[in-house]
Amino acid sequence: MRSFNRVSSVILVVLLLGGIVATQALYSVDETERVIITQFGKPIGEVIDEAGLKLKVPFIQTVNRIEKRILVWDGSANDMPTKDKLYITVDTFGRWRIKDPLQYFLRLRDERSAQSRLEDILGSETRNAVAKHELIEIVRTSKDRTPEVDPMLADVDISTLLPISKGRKRIEADIFDAASGKLAEFGIELLDIRFKRINYNESVRQKIYARMISERNQIAERFRSEGAGEAARINGNKERDLQQITSEAYQQIQTIQGKADAKATDIYARSYNQSAAAADLYTFVKTLETYQSVIDSNTTLILSTDSDLMGLIKTMQPTK
Repeated sequence: MRSFNRVSSVILVVLLLGGIVATQALYSVDETERVIITQFGKPIGEVIDEAGLKLKVPFIQTVNRIEKRILVWDGSANDMPTKDKLYITVDTFGRWRIKDPLQYFLRLRDERSAQSRLEDILGSETRNAVAKHELIEIVRTSKDRTPEVDPMLADVDISTLLPISKGRKRIEADIFDAASGKLAEFGIELLDIRFKRINYNESVRQKIYARMISERNQIAERFRSEGAGEAARINGNKERDLQQITSEAYQQIQTIQGKADAKATDIYARSYNQSAAAADLYTFVKTLETYQSVIDSNTTLILSTDSDLMGLIKTMQPTK
């Protein structure tokens, strides 16, 4: 019984050791990766590029996996000066892949070191490219692009874009060309690099905003000035037309009233000049109308004996 237990224990130990050895000896290669086998830290053999189950010497050899797919580099935003001494914050990104796995492993070992190297090289080349060009070159896409202008501002004297010689796409290509050779030494193939965001540095942003506000205020002031001039012209035309209409109306009124008075006078003259009695009646009626308009219950008149108003009263006979 004891011998059976010993045999069972030995078998279990052998199986356990065999499982450990098999685990250390067998490994799989995914389709998205390459593998480099190292022995005591040094690469041995060829780079394994085919997917499947592979075999290595257990405990002595180590599996190092190298990514085969396209990788992303997202650079940190950095402040840098342009050729025209404007400090801007530039944020860039790129795409890369491992072209020479063995060289990559020997120089960098892992992706973390590769990202750090990409940051150094691409960041440095970006800074050099920005320092060689003015801001307008970095902002505008190409020299053939013409900016759109609001139709309302077509006649307004606003700032115009300066001519450029390259443009942002050409500068990005220059950075790509300069960095590709340096990264190739590390087994890295740079696929693309682009500007993700370009902002003014905080130290100059307020000055830029103030200049933009001043420019827009000038445009607004011109519009207000033109509007005030147009309003003055409209009001002047209105007053002129109003005076002309009033003058013509007054002239027509005076003409009509003159004709009416002349016609009334003619009627009165023909009516009251038909006989002496009619003339006396006219004088009497007009005198009474004059009394009615100038005399009331609170009026006191002091008249001389030869006054025209006294004439009718003098001729009145007292009633018996």
